[in-house]
Amino acid sequence: MKTILFRLLLIVGVFSFGTAAVRAEDLGAVKTRMTQRLAELDQFKEKGAIGENNRGLVELRDASPAAGDIVAAENRDRETVYAAIAQQQRVSVETVSRARAKQIASGSAAGVWIQSESGEWSKKK
Repeated sequence: MKTILFRLLLIVGVFSFGTAAVRAEDLGAVKTRMTQRLAELDQFKEKGAIGENNRGLVELRDASPAAGDIVAAENRDRETVYAAIAQQQRVSVETVSRARAKQIASGSAAGVWIQSESGEWSKKK
């Protein structure tokens, strides 16, 4: 529950920035898609099928085709959001994604696979 609340608050915060490069209705659609897939993402994380990498993206931990589809969709939307934030803040997308990875790791539930800055994977305790 804490993770879901954290993510919803983050999504709302991210979309409050807005940018000229990504139209408001595009960001609105991204927000809707991300919110709709939250529960499914959390289920895959609980099963250990996916984890959060050190670039702020979700990554497959097993070869589940269903998990692969949701990972691809989520990462496309996250990259859109990161690009919008980077442009608005006048920083690189990598800076935004690395910072977001730290936030995600911090807010993730125990048992979720997390990739450290050095690239090592472990389950959050």
